[in-house]
Amino acid sequence: MAMAYTSWSLLSTRLFCTNKAKRYSSSLLSSTDLFCANKATAAAAPAATVLYCSSNCFCCACNGRRRDLWWSWSSGKHILRCLKQLQRNGTKARARASSVRWDNPSKRLLSTAASAVEVGGVTISRDEVVKEEDPTNNVPDTIFSKIGMQLHKRPDHPLGILKNVIYNHFDERYPGLFHKFDDLSPIVSIKENFDDVLVPSDHVSRSYNDTYYINSETVLRCHTSAHQGQMLRDGYTHFLVSGDVYRRDAIDATHYPIFHQMEGFRVFTPNEWEKAGLDGTTLAANELKETLEGLAKRLFGNVETRWTDSYFPFTDPSYELEIFFKEKWLEVLGCGVTKQEILTDNGQGGKTAWAFGLGLERLAMVLFDIPDIRLFWSSDPRFTAQFTAGQLGIKFKPFSKFPPCYKDISFWISDAFTENNLCEVVRGIAGDLVEEVSLIDKFTNKKGMTSHCYRITYRSMERSLTDDEINFFQANVREEAQKKLNVILR
Repeated sequence: MAMAYTSWSLLSTRLFCTNKAKRYSSSLLSSTDLFCANKATAAAAPAATVLYCSSNCFCCACNGRRRDLWWSWSSGKHILRCLKQLQRNGTKARARASSVRWDNPSKRLLSTAASAVEVGGVTISRDEVVKEEDPTNNVPDTIFSKIGMQLHKRPDHPLGILKNVIYNHFDERYPGLFHKFDDLSPIVSIKENFDDVLVPSDHVSRSYNDTYYINSETVLRCHTSAHQGQMLRDGYTHFLVSGDVYRRDAIDATHYPIFHQMEGFRVFTPNEWEKAGLDGTTLAANELKETLEGLAKRLFGNVETRWTDSYFPFTDPSYELEIFFKEKWLEVLGCGVTKQEILTDNGQGGKTAWAFGLGLERLAMVLFDIPDIRLFWSSDPRFTAQFTAGQLGIKFKPFSKFPPCYKDISFWISDAFTENNLCEVVRGIAGDLVEEVSLIDKFTNKKGMTSHCYRITYRSMERSLTDDEINFFQANVREEAQKKLNVILR
């Protein structure tokens, strides 16, 4: 029989406890969830059970080293030692109900997520976002747990440092003109996310394979452009919007289902282009390129730049800016002159505008020499302590390189199979301990059945993983893949 225990959850540096509202120190803890069994004894749980959570904890009884919590009951006393250490520290947290339970590893994994998060002063509950019984919802707890973390608002985080440097560039070029927004809710309507920016009704980005749907009419934003229409309707003509965006994606060193973007937008009136002696489109395109070339040099130094023609549903003409950096051409951002339909539909008819969008992680990985996108989410002080607010381009110094573990999974696929769905299954089980999922072989037999073989690379950035952990993850990946993806294991 499964045994229930009190859980300890660390949310935004505050430790919440359900037992007698005792106060404990959270000063040494990371910003991720900490789960501890409270007042459990060895006799309270079956010997063969396992407590599992894909989140991380900061263990005060382990010289301050943060560890992934995957402990068999034989090491359950270790959890209790962590708890006693917290009790000895004294102090400043509040009580909140939460629970975890022991379960046999062969059964479905259990995890605990925060019941609510706060973004821009608005509370977003888990029940609003994760609806397991709703067939139109595909948002897992692993995604909900990241909402509200807002890495881009931390001034000493690489993303926050980069964001503020870009803000400074626009403040210096356009003193007092640009309004900045960095705490808008990531929950938006389909109209805002797609229709307002002219994404075609049959575009692949609208599919459940690519986008996190809360219900049939609401999504987690795929891009910061989702706020463009509302900003224009509210009368803003010069604005920068930065925030976390969500896309179902591959698993590798440069892709993550949550990343951060910045949107820039600038409207011109007829008086401005008449004064310049140009038509509105030419003025917007010229100023856009001049502004963004200046931004590229602000970030990367005196680099060579070039423009290539591109396509985006919401701009025409559209461009991509590239720089020659470290002996190769690097794409920096996409941009263009806003289509008149967007301006007219949002109360800015008869004007012209430019818009750009850039990925903060993409640029920060280059500027700070960060090799793996998962590191941005790390609260390990060996990572976070390397960066200082206002200092762009501090080069990341790797603090460890733990060995990878490779596991393969082969199965016969159905017509409904997609690689993104497989990645969601793997990510939901192993969290940030999975480094890559790659297709290494496929073939079709004489009966027309197609087989795929995927290699899953497990690797922690902070410690060596054990064989027991990896085998546990892989067994559950196999079980969940067969159950959720309608595949036949080989």
